[in-house]
Parts: sequence; structure tokens; C-alpha cells
Amino acid sequence: MSGMERLGPFTYRQGGFPLGQDTLLLGRFATLRRGGRVCDLGCGAGALPLLLLARESSLDLSGVELDGEAAALARRNLAENGLSGVIRTGDLRRVREQFPAGCFDLVVSNPPYFPAGSGESGGSARMELCCTLTQVCAAAAFLLKNGGRFALVHRPERLAGLMEALGQSGLEPKRLQMVQHDRDKPPAAVLVEAVRQGRPGLSVLPTLILNER
Repeated sequence: MSGMERLGPFTYRQGGFPLGQDTLLLGRFATLRRGGRVCDLGCGAGALPLLLLARESSLDLSGVELDGEAAALARRNLAENGLSGVIRTGDLRRVREQFPAGCFDLVVSNPPYFPAGSGESGGSARMELCCTLTQVCAAAAFLLKNGGRFALVHRPERLAGLMEALGQSGLEPKRLQMVQHDRDKPPAAVLVEAVRQGRPGLSVLPTLILNER
């Protein structure tokens, strides 16, 4: 699938995976600091970096993407909007070869949602075929400075496993928000932000209802 979208002041060329509500939600949820260094793990065609830059233009953006065509499109999206940023083509399990340890203030990710072979819908792009949730969290922890934040969106039914993976990597969950399409529907997504070597204490935000009347 290809096409043009408008993301705030920017234009966005879509790649093979369409822009979804989960990316838009994460783009609004992540805590931003002026001049912060930010890395998007699995950045695809670069929608999330554009969303973050629309909120805070002073960010220093980087991204890592396994698919070479998607990474090239992310670079193009930045260039066509007159933006700078570093998009590396590579495997999240080998971020040590891409960046030095502790060099980012914020890491964001919209990772694959389902374990390989689970039979869940969404196709291969939504399956953990090459990088598990635990490995995504480990990559984020390596890249973050102490006190840096990791924000991601995931499926509510995997929240227990997500909390375990964050804890194993020294990432303390600090903010959590469930997302529902309607008040009478169960949550469809969960947004979580964790702090590297943070103190215990989780703020559960009011549930976000997308189709509020």
C-alpha cells in the first residue's frame, strides 16, 4: 500500500504497512523534552518520528528499521519535509552495532504484537518473527541513559508479559493508559511509558475512549 497522508505540518508517504491508530496514539502519548534525543525502534516509513517532530521541532531523531525499503522511505519522508534525522537499516537485536550505550533520552516503539506461530491476525508484520518483546525492551534499555524513557503501544492481553520484559531490562513502568474504541467495548490497546532505573510508582491514566460521544 502506498499513498500520502498529512501528519500535522508534514506530508507522509506510506510504505507497505498502513498508518494505524496505534502509531497516532503513541505519537501523542510519549513524554517529550525540548532538544531530547529520540530513537524509534522499528520505525517503518517514519510516521512516528514525524508525529513527534510535529509536537516538538527541536528533537534529535533517529530510527532503526530492518526492512531496507521502509528505512529508505523513512529517510525520504524526513528529507521531503526538510527535516534531519538518522535512520539506520538494521536488526533491533544488534543495536549495539548501531549506536553507543545510553545515548538517548527517549526510545519509542510500536512493535509486533503477537508471538510467532500464535495464529493471530495482522500478517507477518505483526508477528514477532525476528525480534521478541523481551528483545525490544532490552534494546531500548541499552540505548537509554539512566532516567531516560521508553514509550510503546501494545495489546492489553500481553500486558503481564510486557511488564515482566520491562522489569528484566531495568525499565520501571511509570505511566499506563488503556485505549477503548467505545465505552461498552474492552480495551483494544495499552500505552506504557517506563523509566530506565526509575523508582517504583505507576500512574494509571484515565482510559482513553476513541469514539466518545
